[in-house]
Amino acid sequence: MRRRLRLRWDALLTLLLGATLGFLLYAQRDGVAPTTRAPRAQGRAAPGPTPRLRVFQIPDAGAVPQAYEEDTPPEPPAPTRTFDFGRYLRAKDQRHFPLLINEPHKCRGYGAPSAGPDLLIAVKSVVADFERRQAVRQTWGTEGRVQGALVRRVFLLGVPRGASYDWAEAEGEGKQTHWQTLLRAESRAFEDILLWAFDDTFFNLTLKEIHFLAWASAYCPDVRFVFKGDADVFMHVGNLLEFLAARDPAQDLLAGDVIVQARPIRAQASKYYIPEAVYGLPVYPAYAGGGGFVLSGATLRRLASACAQVELFPIDDVFLGMCLQRLQLTPEPHPAFRTFGIPQPSAAPHLRTFDPCFYRELVVVHGLSAADIWLMWHLLHHPHGLACAHPRTVATGPFQWGH
Repeated sequence: MRRRLRLRWDALLTLLLGATLGFLLYAQRDGVAPTTRAPRAQGRAAPGPTPRLRVFQIPDAGAVPQAYEEDTPPEPPAPTRTFDFGRYLRAKDQRHFPLLINEPHKCRGYGAPSAGPDLLIAVKSVVADFERRQAVRQTWGTEGRVQGALVRRVFLLGVPRGASYDWAEAEGEGKQTHWQTLLRAESRAFEDILLWAFDDTFFNLTLKEIHFLAWASAYCPDVRFVFKGDADVFMHVGNLLEFLAARDPAQDLLAGDVIVQARPIRAQASKYYIPEAVYGLPVYPAYAGGGGFVLSGATLRRLASACAQVELFPIDDVFLGMCLQRLQLTPEPHPAFRTFGIPQPSAAPHLRTFDPCFYRELVVVHGLSAADIWLMWHLLHHPHGLACAHPRTVATGPFQWGH
């Protein structure tokens, strides 16, 4: 009798454990994660559900959180060999590099001689990626008046690895290399290139961050808002301007796809490997995904000052989170910033995610080719409009499928 009872109890316990394991696997597959409530925005309250923070669950020892790997932009190319942290630590105090190509009058003109632009678009790029820059120029990065707002644009570049930094000497002696000649011609044609004399490498994106903040503070002191993103994103300028219409540029704001509780990756095979000697805390501060975020003019100027005092860190969006932490500012989550792209829903694997009816409600979608950016722009701006089943304005709550 006792043996039967024990067998029944063992069978029941096995069923319970199996059901629990099945639920956990299903939740992990569908991306279910705990969320924290976003801070209440100042000014006009947006209707709809509370935006969600992206939370990374703490993995088992030695495991690599795969979701975090998707966040940092693919350009400049990730290193193909183990990162030399010894060399990085020896050179980390070198944080002031000359500006080789400047646009000192970028924030003037267009009928606004004294006031700054309403929106400055700053796009991280590399010298060789002319195709993406041109796609941005011809689509969402167009300069001029958009919905009454003055929009200006710059591309942020470093020097290709192994190239000569002696730009002035090369120009004086007429010995410019092919890339220098092309970039100078592009700069004259479009007047939107900022080039600094540091290697444009994956781990030098932090240098690009601090140099842009210093440049914008000096040459665009009256800018109202700044969008900073990658060249492989699609940005809906109209939706961004709608979001910013109720915000005060004199108040602090940094909004995007906010990531909390991201754990430093200790696996040396990962391109995001960070040894404990470089960062010893268990988690990173909250930060906005570097694919695209927006900040106010007030926050831009405060960040420029704070980042000058924070020790450089090789992952640029995490470094910006450290600067925000120094200012005791919390980045604001916004559900229309999709720095991980639009995920394919497990319940509808046949659904096409590259659909203008989805993109028209978002602000940023990360991970597009130049052709995709051009195509989506023209689909959204078709002269006959979009044939969507449920017309509505920009999403103010968490993105939901099937609406």
